[in-house]
Amino acid sequence: MQDNRIADRQAIGELMTGWIHRDRQDWDELARLFHADATVRILWFSGPARDFIEGSRRMSAGPLRSKHFIGSPAIRFAGDRAFVETNTILIADHLDANLGATVHNRFLDRVARIDGIWRICHRDSIYDMGGFAYPFGTSGAEPIDAETLHRHPREYAALAYLLERTGLTVTGPFPTRFSDQERDILDAGRAWLAESP
Repeated sequence: MQDNRIADRQAIGELMTGWIHRDRQDWDELARLFHADATVRILWFSGPARDFIEGSRRMSAGPLRSKHFIGSPAIRFAGDRAFVETNTILIADHLDANLGATVHNRFLDRVARIDGIWRICHRDSIYDMGGFAYPFGTSGAEPIDAETLHRHPREYAALAYLLERTGLTVTGPFPTRFSDQERDILDAGRAWLAESP
């Protein structure tokens, strides 16, 4: 069957790469990626997208910097809804600890076209793998507290460590690759698509 959704795919692709607005601290543009009642669930936040944006604004004033590399999305459509999976690499750098982290994750997004505009309704993050990075080498970094580190699954332990070092709370567990939580999110996304008018 011919795919006649070129414009829709482009619009959704721009939503995914629009995450650059978070890295650039362009909060108004970041807000435009989401519908008004959208929700977000990631490592340090679960709740309304508007509160996530405000939390990101506060975080930007602290010692933890981050940058995202966004891949091309895989999109499944049903009417004016789409379920989108996008590979991402998150690079984090904690200025006080001289520690960084690299995390490979995937965004799983429920996206809808309302009043002719595609925006995100809900975003989950699946954590595939990750580890520490050392901007000044291991001798230049503060010692890692192994007990704190091992409270989290290996896939996101390094990032959780840096977030907690910043003063944020990471309560889990969060979905990791091939976990029951990931399967539940995928099943819920497919069911949400099936309900499309």
